[in-house]
Amino acid sequence: MAKTIGIVTSGGDAPGMNAAIRAVTRIGHSKGFNVVGFERGWDGILANNFKKLTPRSVGGIVQLGGTILRTFRCPAFEKPECVKLAAKNLQQNNVDALVVIGGDGSFRGALDLSKVSGVQVVGIPATIDNDIYGTDETIGFDTAVNTAVASIDKIRDTAISHERIFIVEVMGRKRGFLALEVGICVGAEVILIPEKPLDLPEIIKVMNSNAEKGKRAGIIVAAEGYGDSSKLAQDIQKQTDFEVRLSIVGYSQRGGSPTARSRLLASLFAEKAVDSIYEQKGNSAVGLQNGIVTSFDLETSARGKKPLDLRLLKVAEMLSL
Repeated sequence: MAKTIGIVTSGGDAPGMNAAIRAVTRIGHSKGFNVVGFERGWDGILANNFKKLTPRSVGGIVQLGGTILRTFRCPAFEKPECVKLAAKNLQQNNVDALVVIGGDGSFRGALDLSKVSGVQVVGIPATIDNDIYGTDETIGFDTAVNTAVASIDKIRDTAISHERIFIVEVMGRKRGFLALEVGICVGAEVILIPEKPLDLPEIIKVMNSNAEKGKRAGIIVAAEGYGDSSKLAQDIQKQTDFEVRLSIVGYSQRGGSPTARSRLLASLFAEKAVDSIYEQKGNSAVGLQNGIVTSFDLETSARGKKPLDLRLLKVAEMLSL
């Protein structure tokens, strides 16, 4: 059985990462492990920058956004020699298993590390993008959805008051999971996602149709990976008589206190991760599948592309009538 578990948070932060750190630490200690946390992502492993984590040292963090271990995008970790150095450092520091908390880039790094080290590597999906293959939901996604919805609800008030169209850009990088769920929740008239782009005439047709029904105000939710939202706002205004404004929700989606849902997933994912280490199941990822927390192959998760349920666009269209 492994004696020391290392924890690293990598890539973009997500609300609930601290809840996961807390849970891995406390559950790990309850099963007889020592736990250490590497600071500033992969860079912390390369620099041997780590600290001991105890049940007391992770007290009072479950409600905090961000990550107490801090995070860092580390381009150097894409180099094979750096991955080998990380494996060497983990071995020299007697780390037997590593829990990687992060998104798809973190999972790819975890996979690379697992192939050159004798350390058991387990991935916990934490990203507001919700784009990790193998899990229905990631830590932080629910919080980001709620943050964006709260912001857009306020924007709609002023949109109605001034009879304006607002394009609201949300995060999600090159995937539309966040935009699609947020769009449905706020009753958006149009949802723009990279997976199913609409051309300008189609968007204008929807807005004109709504105007004919007496809807002079509207919300267009756009994923940040869809395209140039500023240009889109200008183009719609040039080709119609609508007043169009752009609002970008931005990094507030990545911060803030995690929702109860994000905290719960973090705790349950952590418990499954520690169990996988305790039972020496090998390199794996954990996640939620059909309401059940389970573990699955790390390589499959890191290399797979999670499908987006485009049927929800039709649901959104019917709800926006």
